[in-house]
Amino acid sequence: MESRHVEHLIIGFGKAGKTLAARIAKEGGHVTLVERDRNMYGGTCINIGCLPSKSLILDAYAADRQGAEPRQAFAEAMAAKTALTSKLRAANYRKLDVLDGVTMLDGTARFTGAHTVLVDGADGVQTVLEADRIYIDTGAKPRIPDIEGIRTTPGVYDSTGMLSLPAFPKRVVILGAGFIGLEFASMLADFGSEVHVLQRNDRVLPREDADMAEAILDMLKRQGVEVVTDAVVTRVSPGSGDHAGEGVSVRVDAEVNGAAAVFDADAVLVAAGRVPETADLDLAAAGIEADANGGIVVDDLLRTTDENVWAMGDCNGGPQHTYISLDDYRIVWSQISPDAPEYSRAQRRNVPSCVFLHVPYARVGLNERDAAEQGIAVQVHTLPTAAVPKAVVMRETEGLLKALTDPRTGRILGVTLLCPEAHEMINTAKVAMDLQVDAVYMRNAIFTHPTMTEAFNDLFA
Repeated sequence: MESRHVEHLIIGFGKAGKTLAARIAKEGGHVTLVERDRNMYGGTCINIGCLPSKSLILDAYAADRQGAEPRQAFAEAMAAKTALTSKLRAANYRKLDVLDGVTMLDGTARFTGAHTVLVDGADGVQTVLEADRIYIDTGAKPRIPDIEGIRTTPGVYDSTGMLSLPAFPKRVVILGAGFIGLEFASMLADFGSEVHVLQRNDRVLPREDADMAEAILDMLKRQGVEVVTDAVVTRVSPGSGDHAGEGVSVRVDAEVNGAAAVFDADAVLVAAGRVPETADLDLAAAGIEADANGGIVVDDLLRTTDENVWAMGDCNGGPQHTYISLDDYRIVWSQISPDAPEYSRAQRRNVPSCVFLHVPYARVGLNERDAAEQGIAVQVHTLPTAAVPKAVVMRETEGLLKALTDPRTGRILGVTLLCPEAHEMINTAKVAMDLQVDAVYMRNAIFTHPTMTEAFNDLFA
């Protein structure tokens, strides 16, 4: 067993952790970064999240538009995705490995005291690290519900496993109609899979406006996706019926369309959300509090209940987005750098989000449901996607654009988009809200043509 003292210790090679490590080293400091899985160098986004999923989504979209043979298109897309993630993982490792101020350890870290961490190294060597400052960036993992057979039946995958399927799944069942489940449903349908999405209650996308949720479900239906509500899954087992012994059988505790609710599939995706990855850290040994879901309790400066330990990214229970993890880095850096301006979570505003469906769905600020719950008066602006020239050119006219403004001042309070390139447009809306421009400005702004962004002219007219 080795022991050493370190100035800065980062647990987890995620977006916040790797960015902080590089910044500390470039400013002349010394940092030790511990990562337990070499396949996770660079974090969730580049390995099992944003980038591999978007690579597959783009290839699935192209396959659908071109009428490609599903098995070949799927195999080629998986190969391209694997090559991409391998390249990015290596690049992320090199970016830190070349810095003199960074020491990287492969191993599993757990607290043994307030500022002491034991690392069980991948090489079998145990190292005790006593650190002045500790930053936790361990991310999140898929939540697996307590359903009979779900953990033991072959062919059942979480989102990580679904991104590396060995073969094209002709039939897919997805447990959960949240945005992770629907994103996979849309992508797999574009590849040509027969997709059933099972939602345990009657509420699909309950935080979205009813017209937007309906438009999303209509789009998925046209893709061939069947979303079944009030479907409480009671058992998962090897295939049954005509496919006995093959694939996976999913049983629901009620009838669907008058028939026994049994769904057979080649692959089942469990999309029941994600929970902070903190169980193995032994936070209690350091006196660090966590909430009921395992999220590390932090204040607006991301300090834990120990003022010299911070938690960044998905593990602190905040929004699970790569760009939030990056913003967490900014918050922590503002405290350890004498030259950085003060910054905290309380200063965040107008955080956009996007779901990469066949036609992407993006939001920033209030929607009508939020405004009603908060008692905020709004003027509602809507525009069908079919009215946008660029959408017509792209032959993607499904969807709806919506904006909310203050009836007195015209200031923009929120924008919701279900249309081509919504993932890019929403950033323009975010900047407009940050700069507090009003509807008149957006109505009269000069945008290039033909683009989706120019739809803001008509939306705010």
